[in-house]
Amino acid sequence: MILPVTFEAVSKSYAQLPALRELSFEIAAGEVVGLFGHNGAGKTTTMKLILGLITAEVGRVCLFGENPGSGQAGALRQRLGYLPENVSFYPQLTGREVLRYFARLKGVALSRAEALLEQVGLGPAINRRVKTYSKGMRQRLGLAQALLGEPQLLLLDEPTVGLDPVATHEFYHTLDELRQQGCSVILSSHVLPGVEQHIQRALILGQGRLLAVGSLAELRQQADLPVQMQARGVWQVEQLQSLLANLPVQVQRLDNVSLLLEVPLHVKLDVIRQILTLPGVQDLEIQAPTLESLYLYFHLMHG
Repeated sequence: MILPVTFEAVSKSYAQLPALRELSFEIAAGEVVGLFGHNGAGKTTTMKLILGLITAEVGRVCLFGENPGSGQAGALRQRLGYLPENVSFYPQLTGREVLRYFARLKGVALSRAEALLEQVGLGPAINRRVKTYSKGMRQRLGLAQALLGEPQLLLLDEPTVGLDPVATHEFYHTLDELRQQGCSVILSSHVLPGVEQHIQRALILGQGRLLAVGSLAELRQQADLPVQMQARGVWQVEQLQSLLANLPVQVQRLDNVSLLLEVPLHVKLDVIRQILTLPGVQDLEIQAPTLESLYLYFHLMHG
């Protein structure tokens, strides 16, 4: 089976400064993968290698089974959509003119351009010049450009920058639909809280190296970070501490009725059972380690 993206021990340097160090990963068809890392971690270099804009010094990059820098590059790019972090368009052109221009470059029907502008919420501004667009509107125009030609692989670099909460929700809804249609997506973002429910796996980079890879559940298993529980009820703290005395749980009082517990994963169910035996319990909220906390953990572990 030919995978959309394969990296095999890829290394790349700029002026003898390593940008990627033996990076290996694969992306399956219809998979949405989050690419995360600090500035300088290697995210942009990874995307440029996939786009065929630069070549690896060591290792192998494959795009749909081909070298993205080979003679097949033109045909391969027809199957790609790319949204850079800082989108820039001719300011004197209207939204319609910009997208029709890119549609011609990609060999896409011009009618598709107008449909995409409607899809990303730019229908009312279709005939306005780009110079009158807000940053969020330009970002939507960039997303429409990336979706031209029904790409099989989308590369999205900080796609929600400048989008308001409603537009961000609509963007992720579009992303979910694309995945269901079999499109693969690599999404790079610093806004982790909104990303985690829309990706199948996360690739966490640090100083050009792959620090961790896996689904959220797999990363939680690897990190073994504690679960946080917030319990509300009418009780004595001493009573709860006595009940949990044989379990490695930290209990902190938040106010007269609320307690915060830090619970290792392997005793989570035992703690829940014990708390629910208390007659005064009124509510129990459970927060598993977030993508943000896992990201920080792996960076500290390899720092």
